[in-house]
Amino acid sequence: MTHCKERLSLSDLTQIFYKGCKTEKLLGLEYERLPVNKYTNTAVSYYGESGVCQILKEYAKLDNWDYILDDNEIIGLKKLHDTITLEPGSQVELSIEPSASVSGLKTKIDKINLTLNDVFDKFDTKLLNYGIYPNTTYKNIKLIPKKRYKYMANYLWGILSDVMMRETAGIQVGIDFKSEEDAIRKFNLANKLSPFVTAMYANSNIRGGVDTGYKSFRALAWLNTDNERCGFATKLKDMSFEDYVKTLLEVPMIFIVRGDKYIYIDGKINFKQFIQNGYEGFDAEIDDFKLHANLFFPEIRLRNFIEIRNHDCVNEEYMYSLLAMYKGIFYNDDALKETAELLGKLSYNDISEFRYNVPRFALDTKVKGTSIKDITKEILKISENSLKSANDNDLEYLSKIIELNSQNLTPGDISEI
Repeated sequence: MTHCKERLSLSDLTQIFYKGCKTEKLLGLEYERLPVNKYTNTAVSYYGESGVCQILKEYAKLDNWDYILDDNEIIGLKKLHDTITLEPGSQVELSIEPSASVSGLKTKIDKINLTLNDVFDKFDTKLLNYGIYPNTTYKNIKLIPKKRYKYMANYLWGILSDVMMRETAGIQVGIDFKSEEDAIRKFNLANKLSPFVTAMYANSNIRGGVDTGYKSFRALAWLNTDNERCGFATKLKDMSFEDYVKTLLEVPMIFIVRGDKYIYIDGKINFKQFIQNGYEGFDAEIDDFKLHANLFFPEIRLRNFIEIRNHDCVNEEYMYSLLAMYKGIFYNDDALKETAELLGKLSYNDISEFRYNVPRFALDTKVKGTSIKDITKEILKISENSLKSANDNDLEYLSKIIELNSQNLTPGDISEI
């Protein structure tokens, strides 16, 4: 049992986000891929002599990575500031130290993949750049032995929550902010952009061996998972760090951790109630709030950076274009303003309504009578002009998505699954 001398205050919690203010303009990346049999594209289990755990052991030995353990089970690898971790259904996530350039991230990824892909190949496995397992559904995918995932799987509700956890793979991009005002400006714009970018990078139409009729089944799964902690974090209004914290305070809690013990709360209380009354003799601590904030899964999440989470996994060329697009928009004041003006007439209700059509129709979705493929072309043009004006070498990475978008296609339309 633990006791805090003083009850956590709103100021204690908002300081987490104020500490994120920085002068850097770095790009962060978390890149999930699907381990599949290279002949059948069926999911490869964590378990067994040819399972993902064994493959990671082999790679760790070859390239001198350390194990990340949970109750002595290998759940990932780490090396300096980079990690390779596993999502619930054995999806392999590569998290790279942030860089000021797309080229910097690419150099690191190329170096890791040089050995990593060879090791997977030796086990007749490949890492598939796709948003969902194409030939295996969650009923045949065991959770990896990570305690956190067990509690999440027991708690998360929604008709496609198991699909989201065990089947899907995405890309998350991190953007820095210099002040609270800058953070909120970028946060709100990222929320408005999110369904447009989801449409541009849709890449998960094949599931269970058939075309589902959805351009992004991954996006559909997220829309049907626990809407108390997924979707939009705010209603796209002017807000503050304090408002974001107040949103988190109302979210039901899943569990807390004391030492190596998990205390399952199962949504019985929210964090505000935990601060006020404790839970089974445990008082709220700042690390409990950090964990709680990390178990909140909106499409755009505020951390000590802005985490943009709404993209299907795509191949690396398109992934680099995604990073370049965000760099051009979020790290240029004129581009930020121009993009905000482009989307300025769209209300929270407009965004909420048409984002539910994006998983099925992607670029053919309409908002207020306009096809969003016309708007995505404008978004890409703003980013392109921004990178050109800065003579930024990362401009070269943007051409791949500009070309595809000009044909009104998404990665899934040309994917060879």
